[in-house]
Amino acid sequence: MTIHLRSITLRDDKPLPSGFPFDVPVIKGLQTLNFTSPITFFVGENGSGKSTILEAIASAAELPTIGSTDTTQDDTLSAIDELGDYLKWVWSKRLRTGFFMRSEDFFGFAKRIGSEVRYLEHKLKSDEDTHDGQSDFARQLSKMGYANEYRALKQLYGDGLDAQSHGESYFKLFRARFRPSGLYLMDEPEAPLSPNRQLTLIAMLKQMIDQDAQFIIATHSPILLAYPNATIYNFTGGEIIETDYDSLEHVQITRDFLNNPESYLRHLLQ
Repeated sequence: MTIHLRSITLRDDKPLPSGFPFDVPVIKGLQTLNFTSPITFFVGENGSGKSTILEAIASAAELPTIGSTDTTQDDTLSAIDELGDYLKWVWSKRLRTGFFMRSEDFFGFAKRIGSEVRYLEHKLKSDEDTHDGQSDFARQLSKMGYANEYRALKQLYGDGLDAQSHGESYFKLFRARFRPSGLYLMDEPEAPLSPNRQLTLIAMLKQMIDQDAQFIIATHSPILLAYPNATIYNFTGGEIIETDYDSLEHVQITRDFLNNPESYLRHLLQ
């Protein structure tokens, strides 16, 4: 079992500035967040700060972003970048293998890849149709770069991530981009997945963990949260509390509802 990122700690040698994200309660109260398992879950209501912490880790780790823009060019992360300077990091191995993915950004990434493939196809075709007095050798050299990039994208993504359903595209992306010994940060990956597909994702996570990958995942899914021996941090009341699976409100409400949906619906709809 390999843990690449072992902990983050809020520095105490300089005061925090005001404004977002420093006024988020879990940031102001952050001490040390330890990562002791190959998979760590962040769970909590929207606005609890779990995505803010995840984004801060992604920004400081300089991981590639699965989105319409890279991390360094993503305006939504500009405020988060500064937070990384106020955190202390403990790595067993500093790496940049892996990625950061927010479920809401996936469509943007799929369109970005599709646009790049279509652009390269256009360039390769236009180079074949246009001579401009160049020799065959010169034209071959000019299109070699386009051809190599086009071939690499086709090997990774085939006909494109926007050619299948959202769920199928997810798994195509994971198969293409998961690498051994990587750090993977994922924000609500369950969003486009049916319960059966979430089980498939659990199997895929296990396969990668066996190859020394580490995952930090923000989620609402009781299915994903059931991953054996995972660390679960509950973001609640401005605090981050390590919690066991059965004590989570997400799990308790889902279990109670499934056991007696009529009772819940009767009270809600009256």
